[in-house]
Amino acid sequence: MSGELQRHPADRKATRIPDPGRWLPWILIALAAAAAWWLAYSNLERFANWLVYGALGMPTGNRLASAIAFFVFEAPKVLLLLLVVVFGVGIVRSFFTPERTRRMLAGRRQTAGNVLASLLGVVTPFCSCSAVPLFIGFVTTGVPLGVTFSFLIAAPMINEVALVLLFGLFGWKVAGLYLGTGLLIAMGAGWVIGKLRLERWVEGWVYATAHASSASGTEERMGWAERVSSGRDAVKDIVSRVWPYVLAGIAVGAGIHGYVPEQLMASIMGKGAWWSVPLAVLIGIPMYSNAAGIIPVVQALLEKGAALGTVLAFMMSVIGLSLPEVVILRKVLKLPLIATFVGVVGAGILVVGYLFNFVL
Repeated sequence: MSGELQRHPADRKATRIPDPGRWLPWILIALAAAAAWWLAYSNLERFANWLVYGALGMPTGNRLASAIAFFVFEAPKVLLLLLVVVFGVGIVRSFFTPERTRRMLAGRRQTAGNVLASLLGVVTPFCSCSAVPLFIGFVTTGVPLGVTFSFLIAAPMINEVALVLLFGLFGWKVAGLYLGTGLLIAMGAGWVIGKLRLERWVEGWVYATAHASSASGTEERMGWAERVSSGRDAVKDIVSRVWPYVLAGIAVGAGIHGYVPEQLMASIMGKGAWWSVPLAVLIGIPMYSNAAGIIPVVQALLEKGAALGTVLAFMMSVIGLSLPEVVILRKVLKLPLIATFVGVVGAGILVVGYLFNFVL
């Protein structure tokens, strides 16, 4: 009997040792894919110049040639970045189900809840199209109204795809500015809305709706094989849906890059014009584009001399304060609360635009 007791822990420990032969092929495939990705990514500019100015024989300095070279370089660059980003984001998102997110936010006090909700909004897989079911689920499970708005603002505005694309295209400073200012807007707007106590402007049927899943405490636990599969499925789903917007955004950016004079863009969206920031916000709100599609436009605007604060305000209004999101939220919010939401978030975006134009 004692011998069995001594061998039993060893047997249990031995079963936890992973089989190296099982994972080795996948590790080799991942390394080969990473090497192929880096080889393609690092030679895109050389390929674009060869194709446009070498194979096609177009003259340097030509506007059309400049636009085509921009498109040939940026299209595969953004798509390659998207593949990596979406795969990684798909794995991260497997840890944050709607039920888990609601449990983390339920019962949180103001301020602390705004901070946590904004941070969760960065890594969770929700966009403006999810606004109504998320709003109902959060409010009916005890999440304060202001905390709910911090999450709903941060989730589409601080898009993780946009964040990584900004890092890849402009560096960590611009990406950091985007992340920091977006978080401040989400936290501040949610805090203000919470302090105003505007619950009476939520449609009455929302509070009468019982949250069906609140009583269910079961949640499937995923292994790493399932999480990797989730990342692969995210690539198939998201990239297949956004690539037309990406190419459309790059085409617009190519037109700006090749044909819009720098002096004109600097006069419209430069630091000198006080009205450039509110104009950028007003132009951005009616537009509907995902983050991946708007980034190439942002790049072209910056290259043409547009001010960073003005461009950031434009991008945030497109992603975080779009007209489609306002229309969707009308299903659960009355007009005074929608107007307050748009006004508070819009004021935050204006402050960001003017601040960065003044400082940088």
